This record gives sequence, C-alpha cells and structure tokens, in this order.
Amino acid sequence: MKKINTPLDLNKIKSLKAGQEFLLSGTIYTARDQAHKRLVGAVKSGKKLPIELKNAVIYYCGPTNTPKGKVIGSCGPTTSSRMDEFTPLLLAKGLRVMIGKGARSEEVRQAIKKNKGVYFVTYAGCGALLAKHVKEAKVVAYADLGPEAILKLKVKDFPLIVAIDANGGNIYGQA
Repeated sequence: MKKINTPLDLNKIKSLKAGQEFLLSGTIYTARDQAHKRLVGAVKSGKKLPIELKNAVIYYCGPTNTPKGKVIGSCGPTTSSRMDEFTPLLLAKGLRVMIGKGARSEEVRQAIKKNKGVYFVTYAGCGALLAKHVKEAKVVAYADLGPEAILKLKVKDFPLIVAIDANGGNIYGQA
C-alpha cells in the first residue's frame, strides 16, 4: 500500500482517486458532532478557531477511555453523514481532508469537489486495531465535551481508502 504524510497539499489531494488505498502518517485531529457545531458557531460569529483548518485532517472519531499504558482507547470512525450539515462551511473556510465512515450527502460531495478536498474512509468496527496506529494523543480544544473533544493525534501508517476525491469521484456510486 502507498504511504502518504500530512500535511496533504493541494497537488497531492488533486492526485488522489476514489478507491485508492493509503497508509497515512502525521498529524490529524478528532472532531465529532458537538465539536463541529462549536467550530461552525465560531466561524459564523467571527471567533478564532481552536485549530487551523487549512491543511488540517479531521477524523470523525470519539475515542473511548484510554486504558492504562496505552496512548488512546479504541478509536474507530463515526458515521460521517452526521457532520454533513457542518461540512460545506468548514470546507469553504479551508478544511480539505476528512476521515470517517459511510456515504456523504450530494451537497457535501459537491462541496468537496468545489473546494478541492478529499474524504477518506477507514475500517469500521476496528477501533482497537486503529488505536495501534496512534502514537500520540492530546486534547487541544473543547475538553468539556469528553470523548467529543478535539484531540491532536500523531498517527503512523493509519489505513485509509479514498471515498470521494477532489474531482467528485465517489466509491459509493453517486455521480
């Protein structure tokens, strides 16, 4: 499997094609529903965001409690469509890379294409296995949200499949 590293610049993103598999290494951020709601609220009210969206990779994940001696608990993907209402605005504000599971709305697919982003999926039901690819984990925003806080992760060889590419190609069969 090919290996890629963060940050993923625009040229790299444009070269990715739906269906390709990669191992990702570098920095990614976790964010689920409540964190997305706060990020969008901050954008709409003109407040400074707690993370830089440009070149960020957001992983739709809410890890379980960290067992003693481990870096992170089980950290499988959550259903991405739950973030669909927030995604077009975040893409317009510079976000380009998302990781989750499942199909996205047509509005999100078009926003990915318009903003030259990419949506990856990873293996659902394998959170304990995915945790082995996390080398560091630190809460960086919204700690009060518990497992839905934004965490900064350092990952090594994190398995991904391109689900929607920058040209609108989609493994879920939508045009």
